[in-house]
Amino acid sequence: MTPSVIAAIIRNQRNFHSLVPFVPETDKVFRIDLSEKNKKITAEIFNDTQKFTIYMREERIKFKATYLIGGYNELRTVYSRSALFSSSADNNKETVRQMQEPRRLHLGIDIWGEKGTPVFAPVGGMVHSFAFNAGYGDYGATLILLHQLDGIPFYTLYGHLSMGDIHSLNEGQYISRGDEIAHFGEEHENGHWPPHLHFQVIINMELNNGDYPGVCRFSEREKYLTNCPDPDLILQMDRYVG
Repeated sequence: MTPSVIAAIIRNQRNFHSLVPFVPETDKVFRIDLSEKNKKITAEIFNDTQKFTIYMREERIKFKATYLIGGYNELRTVYSRSALFSSSADNNKETVRQMQEPRRLHLGIDIWGEKGTPVFAPVGGMVHSFAFNAGYGDYGATLILLHQLDGIPFYTLYGHLSMGDIHSLNEGQYISRGDEIAHFGEEHENGHWPPHLHFQVIINMELNNGDYPGVCRFSEREKYLTNCPDPDLILQMDRYVG
């Protein structure tokens, strides 16, 4: 099933709307590494939301970037900031070994920018579900859309949104390509992260509603990356990254 979804996305790439405001001629995008390779972002920084926010803002200023971007298939130490990522990613029974393995592998792409940055639907679809995932380090306000391309269904997840974005939604509500669907949330409503958007492509929602793991255990890497292909197939921003 996965190759057909990826093929449908690739066939339709020229028709996707930009996910966030971006003018290639004037806006810059810089790749941010949140793995252990980045020695500048210490536990003192990422364990303090205010310091983390300042760090990300200063990185954007330093590189004169409208957005910092990255994270797909990235093993991140920053998830140690929340006990959420030491717990089970699903409701199935876990072995002792699995329970001891924290979740650290990121399954989406993060776009870091200013709070209130608008988010647009890249392709038409309908509201599958939405929720406020309130835990520290969680998505906060979350929206999931269902799409079809060439008759093939798939989902997109938008995490760390503004609470106001999900108040007036209804499941089954139609969303047109280019509709303004959300905004980067503030820290108190986005799971206590610096303002950003978590964007994820999902093939099978596996009965989840208003939520889907955005981070998995490394031992589950193959399963989750197969179900969550590279979001840049839709974003198409990698070509602009500095």
